[in-house]
Amino acid sequence: MTSRLVTLSFALLCAPAAQALDLDALWNFREPAASEARFRAALVGATPDEVFILKTQIARTFGLRGQFETARAQLGEIAPELARTSAEGQVRHALELGRSFASAKHAAADLSTESKATARAHFARALQWARAAKLDDLVIDAIHMMAFVDTTPLEQLHWAQEALTVVEQSTQPGAKRWEASIRNNLGYALHQQQRYAEALREFEAALKLRLATGKREEVAVARWMIARTLRAMGRHDEALVLQLRLERENDAAGLPDPYVFEELEALYHAAGDETRAATYAAKRRALKR
Repeated sequence: MTSRLVTLSFALLCAPAAQALDLDALWNFREPAASEARFRAALVGATPDEVFILKTQIARTFGLRGQFETARAQLGEIAPELARTSAEGQVRHALELGRSFASAKHAAADLSTESKATARAHFARALQWARAAKLDDLVIDAIHMMAFVDTTPLEQLHWAQEALTVVEQSTQPGAKRWEASIRNNLGYALHQQQRYAEALREFEAALKLRLATGKREEVAVARWMIARTLRAMGRHDEALVLQLRLERENDAAGLPDPYVFEELEALYHAAGDETRAATYAAKRRALKR
């Protein structure tokens, strides 16, 4: 079942980088169908290289909808153009091919050893090419995806540290935009190893960065990670203050979060307040129905 792209020559890796498309302005990852429509509209008047890159993103919209075979078919259609496209196009093609085999959208049951190995080969290729072309944001993207296939705690920690090194050493704005996400990933990897004090530092750094963007949901997740780590450290009073704040803010936004309720249930249970613990258990179950 494993399919491999024909290995590209070194000359392809030395292809010039594409002129930057503002892909971020076209993307809404919560609405892949609408994003697809914007990418298709952008094809009009685009250069051949821009067309290639836009089509890799169209393929990604199918992956986000769980239509992985369609995503691969889209990428297969443009594969003959790989030798003529830029380094950015080549990297993005490899990334999306890898994502069609392993990503956050894949059910655990679908992530076979074979599919993960196939994905890993594509991600490794994307990483190699992105490094050769000095496309730091795509280097980080490829490293980020390696963590989907290298899943042991030590591997997760390795890739998170590797990504943070790139972020810290890069002067490219696209790479710098990854910092909050990478610090969150590093914090999670440290948390998995019960290195809670180190994890807390990374989560607090991520929160500071998230506050600068002003995106409510990202700030909320960053605060939740801090509170969860405080609970793991036995600092229950501080964790409770944060989770109750999140509950109030989520209620005000009309977006109750079952994970906040789950933490409040655990915190009240630890405090011996079974009445409040039961209340939040009921709220959590109601949202997960």
